[in-house]
Amino acid sequence: MPDSRPEGVTTLPLFPLQTVLLPGAHLPLHIFEPRYRQLTVDLVNETLPDRLFGVVAIKTALVREVEELDHVQPVGCAAVLRQAKQLPDGRFDLVTTGDRRFRLLDIDARAAPYLVGTVEWVDDHPLPDGSADAAARLGDLARASHHRYCASAWERDGWNIPDPETRAEELAYLLAADCLLPVADRQALLEERNPLRRLRTVCQLLAREAGFLSELRAVPAPFTEVDTESKPSLN
Repeated sequence: MPDSRPEGVTTLPLFPLQTVLLPGAHLPLHIFEPRYRQLTVDLVNETLPDRLFGVVAIKTALVREVEELDHVQPVGCAAVLRQAKQLPDGRFDLVTTGDRRFRLLDIDARAAPYLVGTVEWVDDHPLPDGSADAAARLGDLARASHHRYCASAWERDGWNIPDPETRAEELAYLLAADCLLPVADRQALLEERNPLRRLRTVCQLLAREAGFLSELRAVPAPFTEVDTESKPSLN
């Protein structure tokens, strides 16, 4: 039977978390719940195409069980499973990488042991002609803010520096990837479809956080830093 869904609309297994995955960023996951163990098995066996699933941020810690759209953010990021290590007790340690953004249209809690979402892919608006110089200037400012942040946050020069040839559309995500930004700020970056505005935003955010570090000499733990093993299921 032909697929009657509009072009760009598809389904993805969903993994709701109290964090925001950004395109190009790496996300390690420790899988212990039975339904997400099954998701992992389906990904490893490629029952699910391209080892792809959707990570979407839970709106508040008050949500103990995601059942409807209002429980999560409207835009998430597809994750590609890169590595999976099964532990003796059946749990898994995963390494995943953020891929393409999506807008969540619907949630189905009955189609599989895990949540399945109907999603439409979200792409950037094209850069206007003649914007290369502006993109380069914003990129330099954003890289400088990133360096200042990392030099204050980490004890040694061991952070990731994006390749000089990184495209403007990707740079903001890579600069934010290893910085402890609040969930709301990461979600705003994820949802921003204007690459130049996203670069400007990440520059401002990292400059702000670097200022906090200089004053406080501490990195505030983000809302997502919780031990899900010792709490009821958050997903």
